[in-house]
Amino acid sequence: MNYKQILLIVIAGVLALATVTGSAQTNNEIMSNNSKTLVAYFSATGTTMEAATKLAKAAGADLHEIIPAVPYTPADLNWRDKKSRSTLEMEDKSSRPAIANKVENMEQYDTVFVGYPIWWYIAPTIINTFLEQYDLTGKTVVPFFTSGGSGAGETMRYLKPSAPGANWVEPKNLNYMGEGEMKSWVESLK
Repeated sequence: MNYKQILLIVIAGVLALATVTGSAQTNNEIMSNNSKTLVAYFSATGTTMEAATKLAKAAGADLHEIIPAVPYTPADLNWRDKKSRSTLEMEDKSSRPAIANKVENMEQYDTVFVGYPIWWYIAPTIINTFLEQYDLTGKTVVPFFTSGGSGAGETMRYLKPSAPGANWVEPKNLNYMGEGEMKSWVESLK
């Protein structure tokens, strides 16, 4: 091997290593101390709103409620009724309920926590509507949820296509998590 061949092999190795390390985020790289953070949430009954409010305080983040253009009524949320609005939306994964408000200057945020109740083992489709309103390329998206008893299910399978350029973190259940626990979790992401 000559000098040029060795140099090319070394450069190729460095580039391969940079690509691998650049695409794999460790918890220490998710949030930097000087990044701007948003906690956005949709809450049907107030449970997710309570968790989001605690999380925003723990993270020192701005808070944004995702408000449906047509509010959900108790009848809309009746999961036992096969004709209720929530049941029909969740059966049709392409459903995109309209949102009444937007985040001003989304580009200022580096990290976006997005919260929701678990419906039918995934996030409500209004969360897809929210994600698809913005270019989240390069931003870190941290899903969190509340649930009466189920886990995240297939949430990521259905959310990731709505923000394909984002750096995703696995969803976290914030049910019954106190502010101290939330602060520890947020710190673990830095």
